[in-house]
Amino acid sequence: MSAQPTLHNGDSKQSIEDWRGATRVFLQPIAAPSILGLFGFAGATFMVAAHLAHWYGNNQSMTYIWPFAAVFGGVAQFSAALWAYRARDGLATAMHGMWGSFWMGFGILFLLNTVGALTVPTGKFVEFGYWFLVLGVITAAGAAASLGESLGLFTVLTTLAVGSGLVAIGYLTGVGGWLTAGGWVLLVSSWAATYVATALMMVSSFGRTVLPLGEHRRAANVPGGRPVRALEFEFGEPGVKQGQ
Repeated sequence: MSAQPTLHNGDSKQSIEDWRGATRVFLQPIAAPSILGLFGFAGATFMVAAHLAHWYGNNQSMTYIWPFAAVFGGVAQFSAALWAYRARDGLATAMHGMWGSFWMGFGILFLLNTVGALTVPTGKFVEFGYWFLVLGVITAAGAAASLGESLGLFTVLTTLAVGSGLVAIGYLTGVGGWLTAGGWVLLVSSWAATYVATALMMVSSFGRTVLPLGEHRRAANVPGGRPVRALEFEFGEPGVKQGQ
């Protein structure tokens, strides 16, 4: 028979039930930050990836894309990272924070190009290639960590890491075929992100699973089932839920 958990307070012992009854937690519930973060990421990535895949545009297209990429994929996604920090979601904080920062930097780069302060190279662009290499490696680490959350998020981050690697090779070598291939893979990542964000939004609206995300708990993947518990006590904070 296991012993009753206790808390020590000086020389006295207080039962866990008494401690739970005396604890007061001030809650500030927030919506799942990744709803905003993933939609912001998906929109910016889709627009740039479609251009890389030659779905539309020419060398001047970035002049019209960068303002929206900087705000939609940058500011919105970085804001989601800050809220994910409050939700104690380390993975979302890292991924949204990193990619949000990148899209803001992307916007600044092409703003300077637009006003003539510098000229962004066409074809081989080694410096940009190394940035995508860094993004790909960190995103791959995030993909490995996402296995602890859901297959949906793993799909988003895995295709994002692969696409970043292909784009990195394209900019490092100046071979357009790599950029085109990277654009197609990044398109898949944007579509997967749209699905995951929509699934999270549906859960927020209906309080039940509508679109399964491939979570570890089977019940969380059954349409109509409840994907999360309202309260958690594992971390010693009744009424506080960790993550999204």
